[in-house]
Amino acid sequence: MPSQPDRLGELRRRATDIAPAERGATRIADRVVAKIAGQAAREVLDALPPDAAPPHATVVVHHDTARIRVSLELDYPSDIGGRCNAVRRHVAERVDALAGMEVPEVAVQVERLHLVQAPGAAHGRTQ
Repeated sequence: MPSQPDRLGELRRRATDIAPAERGATRIADRVVAKIAGQAAREVLDALPPDAAPPHATVVVHHDTARIRVSLELDYPSDIGGRCNAVRRHVAERVDALAGMEVPEVAVQVERLHLVQAPGAAHGRTQ
């Protein structure tokens, strides 16, 4: 009967004889990809309005493809279209880089706009 170290060595040799593609696959959970996407959206949106909820994402993963929806709140007035485009690009880049997934679609949903008063603007009615 072989000793314990001999059996472990034999098992290791057999495992390396199997081609990498046949050993199995790594599956990244949807919620992990959603966390990556939410963090990527926060990275793009430097400062959020004080009472804004942080961006969050929902994801549907199929094989190595992720379809992402990011919900966020923005200040107004601002370049809403430009900021949404920046979020789309950055989220797709980060998910590709960190999870190795193709991202053909990033839908950005603006849930709320927060009115930002210009410095020195009057609050309320003027007389």
